[in-house]
Amino acid sequence: MDRVRAVNGTHPDCHGFISYAVKDVAGKVISIDLAFVFSNLLHQLLKPLSQPRIVSDIVVGLVLGNIGVIRRAFDEQFMAILNSIAEFGMMCYMFVLGMEMDPYVIFKGPTRNALVAYGGMVSTSVLVCSIIPFMTYYKHPSIGFTLSLSISLSGSASHILTRLITSLKIGKSDIGKIVIAAGVHSDMISMLLISVGYPFLQLTVTVTDIAASVRMTLIMAAALLLQILFTATVSPIFMNWVNNENPEGKPLKGSHLVLSVAFMAFVCSVAPIYGYSPILSAFVAGVFTPSKGRLSKWEIGKINFLLPTIFYPVFFFWMGYHANISKFEAGKWETWQRFFVLLVITMFGKVVGTIICGAMLGFHRRESAELGFLLTAKGHFHVFLAVVASMLGITTISTCISIIIVIFLSVVHTPAVVSKIIKRARKLAPTQRMALQWLDPSSELRILLCLHGVHNVHSTINFMEISRGASDPGILVYLTDMVELTDQIASTLVQEGRDTVTVTLTD
Repeated sequence: MDRVRAVNGTHPDCHGFISYAVKDVAGKVISIDLAFVFSNLLHQLLKPLSQPRIVSDIVVGLVLGNIGVIRRAFDEQFMAILNSIAEFGMMCYMFVLGMEMDPYVIFKGPTRNALVAYGGMVSTSVLVCSIIPFMTYYKHPSIGFTLSLSISLSGSASHILTRLITSLKIGKSDIGKIVIAAGVHSDMISMLLISVGYPFLQLTVTVTDIAASVRMTLIMAAALLLQILFTATVSPIFMNWVNNENPEGKPLKGSHLVLSVAFMAFVCSVAPIYGYSPILSAFVAGVFTPSKGRLSKWEIGKINFLLPTIFYPVFFFWMGYHANISKFEAGKWETWQRFFVLLVITMFGKVVGTIICGAMLGFHRRESAELGFLLTAKGHFHVFLAVVASMLGITTISTCISIIIVIFLSVVHTPAVVSKIIKRARKLAPTQRMALQWLDPSSELRILLCLHGVHNVHSTINFMEISRGASDPGILVYLTDMVELTDQIASTLVQEGRDTVTVTLTD
């Protein structure tokens, strides 16, 4: 995962940059605008089906990126710029993903959620390592690629699962808690394994001198260890100082925000100076940065809002451009063989592991299978790996397209699985009467009164006074504050406990 821009040549120099930038600017701007428009439009159309946003983004990216007129508007120099944008956006994505994880749970005793995650990961890794080496998924035989693919497929897209479970309102159910916890755990373990193993695998670097290769590995490993120790020790002190200087209820100071961004950039840039992947470095920095506190919530909320608003449409357009369907070798049997084998491993590897682990933990077989099908979901980082592998010549474009389609199929079925869980739970749960059905009209009067602002307070008090009953039971008032959950407010949601969620409102 070295700098992707090196694959596509050099950047335009400063002398001819202005003339280059305005060349065919209309086609480029219209193409990017279409990606934004159709991505949001298709996402709104698929909302009744509860499909995650990545489903609509993949479809729009593959379609727009393979239209001939649009492809001709982009040359190698401009695609090098898009490569840099995709890499920077993925760094932000990985940083936030790491901040939402707690790496210290791996030092605690394994819970049943962790055991479910480990079961699905082990079974998937065993299938990959026993089948993939005998098939031509890569141009040159490589143990490192097989291990990387097994670790990547054993992980889950925890952010997609969390948003899906939360949006369908089963986050507080037993199976919802297990899915979220197991998804986060498997995602964290797989990403940590990739981050730690990157200096030793070096898939994108070819070194003929063994001594130079060993020296490069040791330097990157030492730089990574230094970054981990520095982030784990210094970042809590720095974050606590900023939080103490900016208490709740007061706006964050601009100088402290600038200093915080500079500190995060410095932490993420320590290991890449010595050849380590900047994307994995951002994840490692995020993992060991405290996720609690006002500054951390601000960073998570802002980046989570900017990613789907700005980055995802551009990212999936970039994906569709590199996944050139005209080069997909559909006429070869080996292409479909690789596709279906990868699909079976991805879909059923987790299921086999969760069923075996569920039997040991006392779960029902059906619930264990549903857990496995939900944990198969893959996300944006897997898409990025598939595209980069083809750009670096590790895999063919046909293999890249096959992996992207498998990622799409691993996510598109998750709402149907969740709906099955909800239907079965409703059948098993006793029928409960609604709030008004509990009302005894001969003894009590219940009124729902909504206030839009402070100007309604006086009339509300008058209404309460005239509706007061006898001294016993008198009147009982319940107050609640309802917040409209817009996309911007939803991006500020921070999970602080089992049943506690913090919402940040800005004027």
